[in-house]
Amino acid sequence: MRAGSVKILPMAPSGESPAPRRARTGPLEAFEAWDFEALRPPRSRSAEYNEKRLAARRRLEAIAKALTKETPEASKLEVRTSIHNPFPPVNGGSVERLWAYLSRPKAHKTKLKRQLGADLGKDLDQAYRNGYLCVALEAEAIEVSFRIHPDAWFDGRNLTRRIEAEGLRPLLGLLNGLEGFRLQLADWKGEWICGQLEIEQLEEFLRFYEPGEHLLAVQQRLPVPEPMREALLTPELPTRLLHELSRLVPLRHHACWAPECDFLFG
Repeated sequence: MRAGSVKILPMAPSGESPAPRRARTGPLEAFEAWDFEALRPPRSRSAEYNEKRLAARRRLEAIAKALTKETPEASKLEVRTSIHNPFPPVNGGSVERLWAYLSRPKAHKTKLKRQLGADLGKDLDQAYRNGYLCVALEAEAIEVSFRIHPDAWFDGRNLTRRIEAEGLRPLLGLLNGLEGFRLQLADWKGEWICGQLEIEQLEEFLRFYEPGEHLLAVQQRLPVPEPMREALLTPELPTRLLHELSRLVPLRHHACWAPECDFLFG
């Protein structure tokens, strides 16, 4: 991205037929400059800015909840948010990232716990132990993503076993329908650009990806350094982020374990 330019998040390809949406109960709130500045050290370590971060967290939560209301395929996903106050046991006493995430429904957690057993299934209530959709803020970036954390190894393994059963083409098609996103392996520097992927590139990615060891992410990060920020503090941006989040729903359903997507135990 050139200095002074603002990247516009892409819309879905015009040939797609979007899922029917229910009417929103009210407009999504535009972001404010303090939503970002309260995440910048040293403010990120100060409880004085808790109210600013709480307001930002609620804006993110509203986007996630709007997805469950407007996209039928996401209606049962569970919405949670990160904490907005500095709390050393959780965030090291510094809030430099806020996020809202959507993970598997409670009913699916119950069934998966039963399948995994008491020991392996006991921590499923923690969102990062499930593949999840995410919308997040940092001091100089906005992110929309689908993530499978190493501790959500069963979702990563469900995906790799689905690939063993069906081949790479279904996943490749989903990823190449996500122009504007990048496939990411942990913090590796590889270039796996959605919309441009060849099957050989996806094969390369999967040679290195190991569920339980690596983060798998499909993400879109929008840099928002302070000089560019005013152009993004508009009523249109939250709706655009909601749209980008909705584009990830089919990928999440393709990858994550569910009774109707069981490549682990079936």
